[in-house]
Amino acid sequence: MDFTTWRHPVLAVPCPTCRAGTGAWCKRPSGHRAADLHDARGAEADRAFIRQHGATATIRRDGTGWIIDPHGRERD
Repeated sequence: MDFTTWRHPVLAVPCPTCRAGTGAWCKRPSGHRAADLHDARGAEADRAFIRQHGATATIRRDGTGWIIDPHGRERD
């Protein structure tokens, strides 16, 4: 699972609320694009990120992309 591929890292996981697939933005019950990503998706992305990169890792914006810092939380 690559959190740096998508325009938002949370898109690396499917949404458990609206069932939007990996890479697809969340949808409202009407089928229209939601203004925000669902909280449950964010929580799932957090869990998956920690499983994959560890509890000390962070992800941050770097120009037009994303960078994973494996020790970002150790510096906070």
